[in-house]
Amino acid sequence: MKKLAAVVLVVLLVSAFFVINAATNTQAVKTGLAVITELNKSTNAGDKPGLAQIDSTVVAVTVDGNGKIVKCVIDAVQSKINFDASGKLLTPVNTTFPTKNELGTKYGMKKASKIGKEWNEQAAALAKYVTGKTINQIKGIAVDAGGHPTGSDLKSSVTISINGYIAAIEKAVKQAQNLGASASDELKLGVVTNMAKSVNAGDKPGVAESYSTYVAITQDAKGKITSCVIDATQGRVSFDKSGKITSNLKAVVKSKNELGTAYGMKKASKIGKEWNEQAAAFAKYVTGKTLAEVNAIAVNAEGKPAQNDLTASVTVSISDMKAALAKAAGK
Repeated sequence: MKKLAAVVLVVLLVSAFFVINAATNTQAVKTGLAVITELNKSTNAGDKPGLAQIDSTVVAVTVDGNGKIVKCVIDAVQSKINFDASGKLLTPVNTTFPTKNELGTKYGMKKASKIGKEWNEQAAALAKYVTGKTINQIKGIAVDAGGHPTGSDLKSSVTISINGYIAAIEKAVKQAQNLGASASDELKLGVVTNMAKSVNAGDKPGVAESYSTYVAITQDAKGKITSCVIDATQGRVSFDKSGKITSNLKAVVKSKNELGTAYGMKKASKIGKEWNEQAAAFAKYVTGKTLAEVNAIAVNAEGKPAQNDLTASVTVSISDMKAALAKAAGK
């Protein structure tokens, strides 16, 4: 009898473990996406070409009901656009910019790193370190005057300055929403960046524009998208015909979601919808679909939706949104 009772007890405990584990994995979580963009490393043209450098830090998170980070992905885009002392662009306008995670070893930090770690390795290590922590705990991470980790449990894997990443993580947590994700879902991030709208200086100032589209998604075990957040930034550096920068390089560059109605699309929209509203509508539309189903969404020659069930809520070009989503879902 004692042996039977012991067996029954073990079975009950094991069953309870799996029930609790399953409940934890199906726990609803919020999905957040944040971007911080800076222009302050840009320089005037002179003996050397001018540089418009647009640096965007992007973070995606899922957050549980207690404010703890369940999953985290950190990436960054460094767009470098050159122009000469006559205000002419030197970087071809068809240039696209990969993220630091996409560059991997090509970014070239490993050689100079004291711990022999590339940027993407350190970003992944920081993302892993903050998982399971609240934003208050993360903001309490010890750093030196330059923002480099000083704690022995982190500095062995992360030596880059982390202040900007902590700020982006905090922003992502604050902006996280209940969109249908579960704790067990995989969190992924995709970014597409081009400079197609950049122009030479002439009667009007020249513009070096880094246009980035960001897509954060969660996917279940079957590859179905369970939540989606879409945003974009237009990092612009203006310069005159002498190659002198005329932009305020300390200005805050807001994302399109942050701009909201200030972006100004609603007045010109045939459906009376602002960009952030249309991006949210497309994000909702792709939720519940697989990558193959998203890729099959019909668009016209301008990249705008061609399906009646979508054109009522989305009339902007979705080509870059689909491309960024494909990057995310294809990982």
